[in-house]
Amino acid sequence: MCGRYSIYESMDNYLRQLSLDLVVINGYDHEQINRYNVAPSTRVEVIRPAPEGLRVDRVKWGWAPFWAKGKRPDPINARAETVVTGKFFKSLWPNGRALAPANGWYEWIADPADPKRKQPYYIQAADEAPLFFAALAEAHPTLEPDERDGFVIITAAADQGLVDIHDRKPLVLSPEVAREWISPDTSMERAEEIVRTGCRAAGDFKWHAVRKDVGSVRNQGPELILPAD
Repeated sequence: MCGRYSIYESMDNYLRQLSLDLVVINGYDHEQINRYNVAPSTRVEVIRPAPEGLRVDRVKWGWAPFWAKGKRPDPINARAETVVTGKFFKSLWPNGRALAPANGWYEWIADPADPKRKQPYYIQAADEAPLFFAALAEAHPTLEPDERDGFVIITAAADQGLVDIHDRKPLVLSPEVAREWISPDTSMERAEEIVRTGCRAAGDFKWHAVRKDVGSVRNQGPELILPAD
């Protein structure tokens, strides 16, 4: 996890779910985002703290420090167990905290009889409310994309029924904890605690098999998240 996800509502709705008494200091599109198959290396909306309030920026999914650029594809995820203490994400921790709003994510399960055949599943909140993935981001708002820019989604070990889908899951935060995550007043100790214990439990989610069309990044329609026949 996680290699694909969906974000299809308007940004206004995600911000409303957060109930933040903060001003978004840059412009953003108020229309439906309609991304049902967000893939690595594409640019997608993230929410970041700013000195005067919040920013909503479209940032590339995937990031690496300057000394690791070009050695391998930029990682898209960061493990909760090592993100705080590891060297790789040192320049993003803790001041690069951000949120990747979403509606759900995809995982693939291998067929025991034929590991080459995999069935995709779509995982979303049990009440189908928006999700907030804990992320780390680097962004330099300019007219032209900056090659340094990117973000990663923090992942945690899966629990309960979700283990049957995948052994990892995104660090999904409740709106209350998500507000803490991007607050400049949150201490480093509290941020570390959120990484360790802040992920919502498996009981907060539901999942179903979906069509294999999601395997192609060219496919983006709402039919991708519907239960497979």
